Amino acid sequence: MGADLIFRIIGMAVFSIVGAYVGNGLSYYNPAQQLLYTVGFTILGAFMGLVLTPYLTTRPIRGLRALLAQLSAETLFSALVGLVVGLLTAALLAFPLSLLPSPLGKVLPFLGVLLFGYFGVAIFITRQTDIVNILGGITSRREDGSPTSWGQTNRTILLDTSVIIDGRVADIAKTGFLPGTLLIPRFVLNELQYIADSPDGLRRARGRRGMEVLAELQKATSVLVRISDIDVDGVREVDDKLVILARQMKCPILTNDYNLNRIAELQGVIILNINELANAIKSVVLPGELMEVNVIQEGKEVNQGVGYMEDGTMVVVENGNKYLNQQIHVTVTKVLQTAAGRMIFARPDKE
Repeated sequence: MGADLIFRIIGMAVFSIVGAYVGNGLSYYNPAQQLLYTVGFTILGAFMGLVLTPYLTTRPIRGLRALLAQLSAETLFSALVGLVVGLLTAALLAFPLSLLPSPLGKVLPFLGVLLFGYFGVAIFITRQTDIVNILGGITSRREDGSPTSWGQTNRTILLDTSVIIDGRVADIAKTGFLPGTLLIPRFVLNELQYIADSPDGLRRARGRRGMEVLAELQKATSVLVRISDIDVDGVREVDDKLVILARQMKCPILTNDYNLNRIAELQGVIILNINELANAIKSVVLPGELMEVNVIQEGKEVNQGVGYMEDGTMVVVENGNKYLNQQIHVTVTKVLQTAAGRMIFARPDKE
């Protein structure tokens, strides 16, 4: 039996009793119709209780829960602290205000509670970032005994399905470059499970790899991973849900999806792109530098050879086709940054 049905039954009983009392009271002016008034208003009260009870009980509670679920931990904490400070201020002023002549002495203490409580919540939520930064000096300890600040333990990062399947997030998180909590909404986990159950072999393998990456993240003691049932009503696409959720929680999204990256940036959401991180940490070389590369294949142009650095950067070698499968020294001639990454052009040092 659901909560709605239980409250509807209770509401029917309460409104029926109220209706009976109202009908009985109205029949005072027409005693001959007492039974008709009483029965009629009892039925009307039962109907109103059946219809109106959810709007007075369960639905406001669900709406409040949904609102609280959309707020970040920093916002809730700041609101609670602001409310406490406002109520303490109102309590300190209640006694001197109560000494004022009537009716001010009776009204102002109550108004002070409302006003100071409201202003406390409003001011602390407005300056919640500054409050969190101040509390950042207060440190706690991780399980391994290393110190961690308030900002690090309370920072939330949303994970996209693509970055879980990619797998590199596990290695990055273990290095400590992702401080805070990695939050995985239930709808992302459902999409990952849908991919893992796909009839297509490649998609199924990618989905299962994502499941293994999640298990690896949860086992790591240096990484905080949380799976939440938080959701966004009225939206079906996972990417749209992530963007809306990130805006509501004021937290970044970790992804390597180019389309999600562009859409989120247009809406003012911070994006942590693993592909951009990988490009940023590649070795920096300048024209004229000498380096060693293994030419493994021919290039698209005539007489070109192609090799790769240890970090995956492509090196295009002029006249390198005659050095196939050889480790040679080359001189860098040009470095080109493209959307796909960094390309290095070079020529054999012997020439």
